[in-house]
Amino acid sequence: MKYKHIKNIDTTKDFILPCKKGDLKPIQQFLPVKNPDFDGSFLTHHLIYGKEGNRIYLVGLGEEKNASQIENTFQKFAFETCTFWNAEIQVLGDHLNDAAILKTVIGLEMSQYTIGAFKSTKKDTKKVTISFSSKENIQKVLEEGKFTGEAINKIKGLVDAPPNIKTPEYLGDWAKKSSKEATYTCTVLKHKKLKKQGFDAVIAVGKGSVHPPVVIINEYKAKDTDKIDIAFVGKGITFDSGGLSIKPSTNLHYMKSDMGGAAVVLGVIELVAKLKLNINIVGIVASAENAVDANSYRPGDVINSYSGKTIEIIDTDAEGRLVLADGISYAIKKFNPEYLIDLATLTGSVVRTFGYAAAGMFTENQEMANTMSAVGFKVHERVWQLPMFEDYEKDLQSDVADIKNFNGKPIEGAINAAKFLEFFTEKHPKWMHLDIAGVSFGGSQYAQMKSATGFGIQLITNFIKEKATK
Repeated sequence: MKYKHIKNIDTTKDFILPCKKGDLKPIQQFLPVKNPDFDGSFLTHHLIYGKEGNRIYLVGLGEEKNASQIENTFQKFAFETCTFWNAEIQVLGDHLNDAAILKTVIGLEMSQYTIGAFKSTKKDTKKVTISFSSKENIQKVLEEGKFTGEAINKIKGLVDAPPNIKTPEYLGDWAKKSSKEATYTCTVLKHKKLKKQGFDAVIAVGKGSVHPPVVIINEYKAKDTDKIDIAFVGKGITFDSGGLSIKPSTNLHYMKSDMGGAAVVLGVIELVAKLKLNINIVGIVASAENAVDANSYRPGDVINSYSGKTIEIIDTDAEGRLVLADGISYAIKKFNPEYLIDLATLTGSVVRTFGYAAAGMFTENQEMANTMSAVGFKVHERVWQLPMFEDYEKDLQSDVADIKNFNGKPIEGAINAAKFLEFFTEKHPKWMHLDIAGVSFGGSQYAQMKSATGFGIQLITNFIKEKATK
């Protein structure tokens, strides 16, 4: 879609009137009838016709509590009605603030996501220009909304892609292409370089697959300094069979989504580069396929890691924390960032804790926790802090290695995984782990099966904006 700014609505053509619940006053002058039988409830829309036979769409913004998720109402509205739109449609934006306009554009752009990318017959996408009326100059807001919506759609496309297509090397190629389009630096380390540099945990996880592992390093630097403000590390398991500790077959096809954390990291770096934010960031994706083969690593093995610390393998299905351990160690040793954040679809435990409403947040840095929590509520990508007590450390003690990768108990799974990662942070004072397993992939009205949600793009980008403005 294309977005442009106009001063006034042409009432003889099609247009959209957003309104809050119970408050039609800002749009009343544009209504051809006094009572349109519409109250502005969230996620609702209503069609009436103007005097010229033009379409007038009323879109409900709901109440104040719905302000953080306006994009959802516009995604639903556009998804259900855009088939009937002409080449141009207008939106009354005079009564909306910049935040609401931004969310509106994000939602309209999100409605363009097509999950059937691999079907033999594809739907034609209609090219529509959406013109927003406003007395203020909102061109930059429109641009940011478009870029954000596009980034969300792109990472959804990655997460929903089938694992025979979306190999670790495919992610590397995606990042290379993205870096050229958005102007940032991308380096893809393949097997020889991984072995030479000591990414032993990444290599171990990928040993059972015909698709070799990679580590992707994306660098965006807007400031005239080599100092890295934030480094992000994403879990990029392109398919997770569980390895020799094999998963049950039920829902195993959904394990193509186990690179949701990597997708966020890839999408955020591209988006920040397009927005030209004044910050230096690095995105590291440690990617492998956890498959079953004669070469697969085994329960009982002791493997090395990039940090030099040894790991006893208790469960090969606890593989995401292994590749993250190498990614975290690399980020610290190579870039020494001020802030370090890893994202991963790491545990079923966090889903059992929060369901599909929030991500698990783990950190000892309360300033980071407060900022991330506030941002999460602001953009409706919520996180909730869980404890990191020393009491949990004893469950990771190993007799034969420096640490073991799983406690073997049906309790404290998400915390146990976070404590494992903490072991590789060298006590970094500003480290955070986000377990997004429950919010990255799930059911929706836009697909018959579970699919990607796009969670994380708005959360992390707004966290970056908080740090870029200070």
